[in-house]
Amino acid sequence: MFEKLELMEQKYEEISERLSDPNVVNDNKLYTQLMRDFKNMTPIIEKYREYKKASESFDEAKALLDGGGLDKDFKEMVQAEFEESKESIETITDELKILLLPKDPNDDKNVIIEIRGGAGGEEASLFANSLYRMYTMYAEARGWKQEILNANPTELGGFKEISFSIEGDGAYSRLKYESGVHRVQRVPETESQGRIHTSTVTVAVLVEADEVELEINPTDLKIDYFRASGAGGQHINKTESAVRITHLPTGVVVECQDERSQHKNKDKAMKILRSRLYEALQEEQDAKIASERRMQVGSGDRSERIRTYNYPQGRLTDHRIGLTIYRLEDMLNGNLDEVFDALATADQAAKLANQEA
Repeated sequence: MFEKLELMEQKYEEISERLSDPNVVNDNKLYTQLMRDFKNMTPIIEKYREYKKASESFDEAKALLDGGGLDKDFKEMVQAEFEESKESIETITDELKILLLPKDPNDDKNVIIEIRGGAGGEEASLFANSLYRMYTMYAEARGWKQEILNANPTELGGFKEISFSIEGDGAYSRLKYESGVHRVQRVPETESQGRIHTSTVTVAVLVEADEVELEINPTDLKIDYFRASGAGGQHINKTESAVRITHLPTGVVVECQDERSQHKNKDKAMKILRSRLYEALQEEQDAKIASERRMQVGSGDRSERIRTYNYPQGRLTDHRIGLTIYRLEDMLNGNLDEVFDALATADQAAKLANQEA
């Protein structure tokens, strides 16, 4: 590990020098790539330099203790330095192991989130809206941009389904654990008897793939135009602005009717289609390499029940890692970092265990 770190530090210094070269600065593509590499390496190199400093202190203290001839007070001070350095080395070594874990190449990318009401009828649709609000509030707090790509609203203010993009630094790294079945337990707004109902909503988090990463052959597409339908909107049913795209080789179908413009709906539908096909490609690759499969904490499987939101108890429970938080309202208002941090930590621990096995 430390030989690898030494080589990485040399490369880091080389990149640092190249970033001040006018020829590199004027080459926008090269400069952007080097800056990305420099940024990714910085936390590792900083931690490695901490390790080297602790090792020097440890070696110096050990040499003094081994040499003997120290007076009592000075020996106690050196002994304390020895113990502190030893503890620091152990801690930093563990931190370096985590930092050196292979990084998910999609972590810095934008995402498309698809939310669909499952079991529970109108109550599931209303909770789909609650989850949409939760994720967009989280995005807003981080200064990320979000845009609705397609929505199928209900008369009572819910969503049968909604697709939206979130653009921001590290969006996928934070939101990638959200794919799966989200269960809600509460007294529905539509229920007069006051009984607690259980409903489900399915969430899928897709990497937003661009045209360079995934080229789609136009001859593989069947595109239909039709009149939009749904709750609200004066333009509904007046023009054939809605778009349905079918990818013939895979059978994947995407519809978009959120915009008045047929052209804009087509662009948004293509964005969703590209991301769905990219996800399918990734799943195929992951299945071939067992050690590289998706998050050990269980993200990615849309059929897996991952979380319960219990309103009467004010409780959020993530079933993959056994995490329970009694601040449900706070979570639903987008304050999700505690949950995401716990999922990321569990994922890292599982990867470390897998690597050391």
